[in-house]
Amino acid sequence: MVPFVLGLAAYDLGAGGRHRGLPSAAVSITVPESGAVEIARGGRRARFEAVVGGLHLDAVEVRQAGGAGGVHLRLSPPGVRALLGVPAAELAGEAAELGDVAPALRDLPERLAACGTWTERRALVEGLLLDGLDGRACRTPGGAALAVLAEHGRVQDAARTLGCSRRHLGDVVRSEFGVTPKHYLRLVRFERARARVAAAARAGRPGLAGVAAASGFADQAHLAREWRAMAGCTLTEWLRTESPAPPFPNLQDQPDRALR
Repeated sequence: MVPFVLGLAAYDLGAGGRHRGLPSAAVSITVPESGAVEIARGGRRARFEAVVGGLHLDAVEVRQAGGAGGVHLRLSPPGVRALLGVPAAELAGEAAELGDVAPALRDLPERLAACGTWTERRALVEGLLLDGLDGRACRTPGGAALAVLAEHGRVQDAARTLGCSRRHLGDVVRSEFGVTPKHYLRLVRFERARARVAAAARAGRPGLAGVAAASGFADQAHLAREWRAMAGCTLTEWLRTESPAPPFPNLQDQPDRALR
């Protein structure tokens, strides 16, 4: 399960029930305790009982009516095929109803709502995912390529390590995960920066120049430009409205309770 499930957390968006969904190197599943989840991107809005969000390089707006809490699950891109039975490429840039992607999980919102404790919710999700995994191969195409890409941070270096051409590496990653190797590395770098910014905000030490350097950006200005392009807002605005502290806890920064 470790390569496939990156985290499982309870979340609470607060009274406002709004969240800026940032780009991520993970595929997300959001299941509200009550009501529906509304996703807005590029002038389009759609409502879901439970939503699967594929890899995307732009921010989305998340609204939740009828309550602001629920369960948030993060899957690695290879974990999408292993646990849901479809390649991550089918979800790239999209939000989809969980029951349409994985019919066996169609009643998950109702079953979670009937759980009285977090322990029960976690056990339910773990059990359902493991049931699906039992009937599928644990290895998925391209998984090693993503791991090497994230480790090296450069497409050419990753291709050399894997013993293939850049073109072949690109074909494998695009066909299975729906993004180019460069776009995947961009997501990894942004996600690492977001995690560091959130941690620095919690500690009361922003230190954005250090965050930029540690995350692979040329400098703080480079980080600021990329943040605006991918998050649709400035870092200052995000910290003010979506920082991981009340009253607007960021769903993507809720403490993970990893599946064992």
